[in-house]
Amino acid sequence: MPTDLLIHAPQPHTIGVLVLTVVALVLFTRENISLETSSFFVLCMLVIGFQIFPYVKSNGEVFPVSSFFLGFGNEALVAVCALMIAGQALVRTGATEPVGRFLAKMWGYSPSLSLLMTLIVGAVLSAFINNTPIVVLLLPVLINVSLKTGQSPSGTLMPMGLATLLGGMSTTIGTSTNLLVVQVAEDLGVPKFDMFDFALPVIIASALAILYLWLVAPLIIPERLPPLRDTSPRVFTAELKINEGSYADGKTLAKIRDKLDGKISISRIVRGDNLSIATLPDVVIHAGDRLLVTDTPDNLREYEIELGASLYTGRKQVGESNPLSAGDQSIAELVITSGSLLDRVRVGDARLESKFGLTLLAIHSQGKETSALSKGVNDRVIHQGDVLLVQGSNEAIKAVKKSGSLLLLDGGEELPHTEKAPLALAVMATVVALAAFNITSIAVSATVGCFVLIATGCLRWHDATRALSVQVILIIVASLALGSALMTTGGADFLANVFVVTTHALAPGMVLGILMLVMAVLTNVVSNNATAVIGTPIAVSIAQRMGMPVEPFVLAVLFGANLSYVTPMAYKTNLLVMNAGGYKFNDFVRVGLPLAIIMWLSLTGLLTWIYQLY
Repeated sequence: MPTDLLIHAPQPHTIGVLVLTVVALVLFTRENISLETSSFFVLCMLVIGFQIFPYVKSNGEVFPVSSFFLGFGNEALVAVCALMIAGQALVRTGATEPVGRFLAKMWGYSPSLSLLMTLIVGAVLSAFINNTPIVVLLLPVLINVSLKTGQSPSGTLMPMGLATLLGGMSTTIGTSTNLLVVQVAEDLGVPKFDMFDFALPVIIASALAILYLWLVAPLIIPERLPPLRDTSPRVFTAELKINEGSYADGKTLAKIRDKLDGKISISRIVRGDNLSIATLPDVVIHAGDRLLVTDTPDNLREYEIELGASLYTGRKQVGESNPLSAGDQSIAELVITSGSLLDRVRVGDARLESKFGLTLLAIHSQGKETSALSKGVNDRVIHQGDVLLVQGSNEAIKAVKKSGSLLLLDGGEELPHTEKAPLALAVMATVVALAAFNITSIAVSATVGCFVLIATGCLRWHDATRALSVQVILIIVASLALGSALMTTGGADFLANVFVVTTHALAPGMVLGILMLVMAVLTNVVSNNATAVIGTPIAVSIAQRMGMPVEPFVLAVLFGANLSYVTPMAYKTNLLVMNAGGYKFNDFVRVGLPLAIIMWLSLTGLLTWIYQLY
């Protein structure tokens, strides 16, 4: 073996950083530990470790610990945050609503061609806009089509979501991953990538992938029951009139609740003609009192029997001639998106009924359903990607949809659209154009664009701050710090050397393909941003040791980190689609794995051909 391929023993600091890298990757896969906590832990460990054991560089200078905090001001992070805010403005104003309306009309003419058009439109838009607003735009369209045709949306929702991921790979601003890889590579001395520098190989590979999503994926996706067609029991509001001599007569509210194992939820007590009594535990209930209760028909009947009460709706007693009726009540889905009012809020604190006139029936999260009547559900925290099955009056549902404050799907075609929509769209187009023509960087144009959106009322400060994801910010900062430590201590060179030694007998194109495959595997189990930031310096070192052009190896990391198709947790929109469509984990493996293989082989071959890595 040539001497330049020998693996030299790493230094103590290098070993420490490599161990922390492994720990970080493991932590990022743990569902019971939030990514924010894991990222903050990694950042703190770096700071503490280098503070206690200072690292002296080859030139005699001590590596400054404060440099680990530079990620908070990194240009790529600024661009990511600004684009998050700008994307939220498109959602709030309904700027892309005309596209959704056009696609909805097309489905009436040719469902097959409409699916193809939906995939193409989703991919193209995602090249310039974060794919979350695109998925939010297209979800109501596809849900509505499925309800009108009586067919399951299983064959359309997942292909649509995956198509937006394909498009996001084609430009430097398509995803936060792209922005980070490009910025980190530039910091390492790699010539700057312009917006469309790597669009050609992505377009060619994506064309094959879209054909797969159009013709094959719908055939292999099992038919799933989405939450909107859920069989969760509906709830009704009724009065329990306490009869004289019944169990409840003369008992405190606390004892009544104990009798029913705490299941009953009493919203109001009415005594006499119209006297409201506070629902305090020590309140004594008397004959003639009316308890206002909202629950399922079975539970209401149980309360009636156990308490010896009579069940009423309005002024009539419930019976065969006067059954429980939901009136104008309808069922709808609340999809929790990035920046949603309900993101990271406890169910008990959401106050859906008092704020929006909606009653929670069930929560769908990662393919699992939890009834709103389940014990402890009020303490559960709502997360991005969850779908809340709610019931409310037609007016309440229409009001929520019109406000645009929450993504609510009820099978209707109406999407939020405000008079500010054209302005928001114009601002976003200007932001992209300024960066595309190299007039200014995307960080500058997006930041100024955010100011314009807020100043003109397209977005409120409250909405802007909610659009920012602490999780994304901390992952990026921690990953940048870890990447810096790998480069400074020689960890990246060590890993690159191991990689080169292991693959030295292979052609450069095959080495590039293996690197992309490793990134693809990591991105489906670890954060894609972490994979990209940690992988970029290693890719640069690999190319330098092989004496090959750096650009294709950087692109191998960028492309590999974007192949987040195989698991629902690999990307945030995967979770949105999973819960909205009622998919299972294995459904993503079944559809996403072939897609990832198609993209991996295509992009490897194209990069090998373009850069002549024979």
